[in-house]
Amino acid sequence: MNEEEKKIESEKTEEELQKENLETQETQADTDETEEQPEELTVEQQLEKANAEIADLNDRLLRKMAEFDNYRKRTIKEKTELILNGGEKTVTAILPVLDDMERAMKNMQTAENVPAVLEGVELIYKKFISILEHQGVKPIDTTDADFNVDQHEAIAQLPAPNDEMKGKIIDCTLTGYTMNDKVIRHAQVVVGV
Repeated sequence: MNEEEKKIESEKTEEELQKENLETQETQADTDETEEQPEELTVEQQLEKANAEIADLNDRLLRKMAEFDNYRKRTIKEKTELILNGGEKTVTAILPVLDDMERAMKNMQTAENVPAVLEGVELIYKKFISILEHQGVKPIDTTDADFNVDQHEAIAQLPAPNDEMKGKIIDCTLTGYTMNDKVIRHAQVVVGV
């Protein structure tokens, strides 16, 4: 092959390459167009899917909010009932003591035997103390006890009869009580100084 033939062939080859490039570009443009159409559908589908998911989440949120609101209202109602009727158990336990006191008062009007009446009142007192203990109420012991600010209220100070009684309780004027180890009434006491 001479140089002219080589030149012609190379020109043909260049032309073929250019044609191939053009065909490839056209094919790519066609595929891009066809790809864009499914993408548009996919975007629409994604949008519909996202909207459906948003609607579902909104519905779930509203249901959870309503459920929480119902829970809140129910707990408020239960707390109110507990506050109003919380002492029902205690009052029900005390009612038999009230019945016994009414019977004792009725019998005191006609009774001639004072020691028997006194014994009846003591029985009622013991029954009442027993009921209180079952409710968790206990008296605060002040006999020969050291003064404790958490349990006692000093209403007076008197000179101690001896050095051992300094800072100790000499007399209790009002019994204090605890309920489940919490002080519900401080004992009023006289303290030795």
